[in-house]
Amino acid sequence: MTELEFAYAQCRAITRRKAKNFYYAFLTLPRAQRRGICVAYAFCRYCDDAVDAGGSVPEKLSMLDQLGEMLEEACQGRPPSAGARTRDSARDSEGDRGRVFLALADVVQRHQIPQEHFLAVLSGMRADLVKDRYQNFDELRGYCYQVASAVGLICMEIFGYTDPKAKEYAVDLGLAMQLANIARDVAEDWGMGRVYLPQDELARFGYTEAELAAGVVNQAFVELMRFQTQRAREYFNSGFRLLPYLSPRCRPCPAVLGQIYRRVLDRIEGSRYDVLHRRASLSTAEKLWVMAQTWTGVMLTRSPR
Repeated sequence: MTELEFAYAQCRAITRRKAKNFYYAFLTLPRAQRRGICVAYAFCRYCDDAVDAGGSVPEKLSMLDQLGEMLEEACQGRPPSAGARTRDSARDSEGDRGRVFLALADVVQRHQIPQEHFLAVLSGMRADLVKDRYQNFDELRGYCYQVASAVGLICMEIFGYTDPKAKEYAVDLGLAMQLANIARDVAEDWGMGRVYLPQDELARFGYTEAELAAGVVNQAFVELMRFQTQRAREYFNSGFRLLPYLSPRCRPCPAVLGQIYRRVLDRIEGSRYDVLHRRASLSTAEKLWVMAQTWTGVMLTRSPR
């Protein structure tokens, strides 16, 4: 096994270990695209871990700066050495990171992925360290673009497409999934000191952060969360228009991802929007059922003329 092949294998291992919802969708891809997507996921995972790891905010920002420098080198075809391929080094986070960027350099070159999409992801991770409130949806949308839509645009380059319209729908699908995440994780985010629900919408529906801290689920909260889920659904409706623009072999991946997250919205609505006391989620069996059902349906989708 060459050093590059070992680097790809490391990215697959990271994805299999940590990808959760994403892993089931990635299984539907052809081998070449699956390899690339696992590398993109591993890059995003390192960015995310840099934010969630222990340490001060300046230390975390410094780590993101280091990842940005490694990204620059990888995009210029100068990735860091992955290091010795020993069993011990495979457990070393620094060795893992080197292998991720070695594989990333190859993926960027093969698929001609613009560096700006990766930089957007890093910017979104920085935002989580320095910004914990969003005044309105325009602000929130910018954040969602960085942490979700930019990832979707990276995936688009790996999938391949011929019509630029596909990118518009990929952006909307990313927004939809991130908005579903935000709706699901209100309580978890509050525990980390973050409120992604726009401040002006909290005020509009008459719900306060004091009530959020107390876990109050009243009519104001129900109406607020109904509004959040309905907006996410509108973005799903637009985002799913992406599918006909992809090759039949690549369509199931974003379709499965989107359907899993749309089912999360179903669970939120089924719980009468009580996301403060129960987390909306799907079992492994349910995710596999969604994957099988979606795969069958999406393969029959016609390409646009």
